[in-house]
Amino acid sequence: MSDDPARTDLDRRIADAKAAARGEVVRAPKPQKGYKQGSRVLAELIGAPLGGFVIGYALDRWLGTSPWGLLILLALSVFVAFRNIYKISKERAE
Repeated sequence: MSDDPARTDLDRRIADAKAAARGEVVRAPKPQKGYKQGSRVLAELIGAPLGGFVIGYALDRWLGTSPWGLLILLALSVFVAFRNIYKISKERAE
């Protein structure tokens, strides 16, 4: 066997496939380190600006201040998203 991580991973997956074909129970591998943090970052990048857009649009329609509410809340939500991503990046990966 080689020390190459890709080769080791391939060998492990082949062994798991052979075991599954024989009807043996195979444990699923644990997600790689930092996967949870990556998901949180993605949620921040999508959720915060989307929420700012929806709330800003709704306020503009209700108050008749188009496009200022949308622009202000969208800019604020992008700033908050990046601030939260910065905080997430300071945490240790689990």
